[in-house]
Amino acid sequence: MKKTLLASTMAAAAAFAGPSFAETLKIGLATAQTGGLAGYDGPVIEGVHIAVDEINAEGGINGSILIELVEKDVRSDAAQTAIAVQELADEGVSMIVLPCDADPALASIGTVTSAQIPAISTCASSPTLPMIGGDFMFANFPGDNVQATVSAEWARGEGHETAYIIYSPDSQYTTMPLYFSDVFEALGGEVLGQDTHSIGQQDFSAIATRIAALDPQPDVIMTSSYEPDFPSMLKALRAAGVTSQVIGSDGIDSPTTFSLGDVGEGVVFTTAGHATEGSPLAEFNAKYEAATGSASETVFNAVGYDLVIVVAEAVKAAGSTDPVAIRDALAELENVRGATSLITYKGTNGMPVREVTLIRVTDGERELVGQPSPTAELIPAPRMQ
Repeated sequence: MKKTLLASTMAAAAAFAGPSFAETLKIGLATAQTGGLAGYDGPVIEGVHIAVDEINAEGGINGSILIELVEKDVRSDAAQTAIAVQELADEGVSMIVLPCDADPALASIGTVTSAQIPAISTCASSPTLPMIGGDFMFANFPGDNVQATVSAEWARGEGHETAYIIYSPDSQYTTMPLYFSDVFEALGGEVLGQDTHSIGQQDFSAIATRIAALDPQPDVIMTSSYEPDFPSMLKALRAAGVTSQVIGSDGIDSPTTFSLGDVGEGVVFTTAGHATEGSPLAEFNAKYEAATGSASETVFNAVGYDLVIVVAEAVKAAGSTDPVAIRDALAELENVRGATSLITYKGTNGMPVREVTLIRVTDGERELVGQPSPTAELIPAPRMQ
């Protein structure tokens, strides 16, 4: 599927390449097409290709600037990400797309800063990414602290009084429950305890046993663990007799979560969007199916599409493919209409203001819980790990 999309992008570029085109926007993709992050970057890059094909077929950005993609697989590795970003900078790209995790993305800080090339992660959500990364580093997803605020406000609104958090200190993303804890307590809830785990941990029986022994059990358990950890954790909790409401985050927005049967029933998680009839996301999903022959199974396809729309709008606003001009224009973008939501960077430090969606797993399908705006004063400051 991926090769088909790439071929179509190249064909579109060839069809329009000619003397009338003074410029090409060269975007470098330093993303994880293999390894642990491939389940996220892979779908994002499919959406990237669909957007690029669409723009190039219309003659390019502003009808004159074609997009060329230069792709490198960083294999979900921080060191390889740093190498790939340096290679892309040497090849003269005007924009760099980084993996769906703050930790490998931050490995590119030195090159991005010295080369003054704007870089944007596919779907990393740690609010520390642009804070640590500096003026040329951007995110493309609702921040962890924003998602946690939405889920904590929802939990308290449902009348849940007590919570337990499970997180991993191994990455910025998997510490999201700490933000949840801050907001839950600020709203008058009580956090009964917390547990940590390693990414890739296979046995969660000890954690499940500790929670099952609590009397009463917590009303909610919040985690930002993702595959393969989350399914193992959830199965262990239910096997131990834990009946608490489980709240997750965007990392479990995947077909696996919806195929867990009774174990996954009722799980609620935050994500970047939900397709309703006639919505921009529904329109994108139709484009995806037409381009690939398969229905989209994850919002990450649309997140990739939106990334290109944002970059294209920045190029339009800059009136140039100069990297510094694009960076400055991107930082001032406001209310860009994407497939998932309106997206704003103006007034932020590189974390976009965009909609957060709450989804419940119901009979193996998505049920829209809501798309609330978090209370601004409750959103915790970025937490350095």
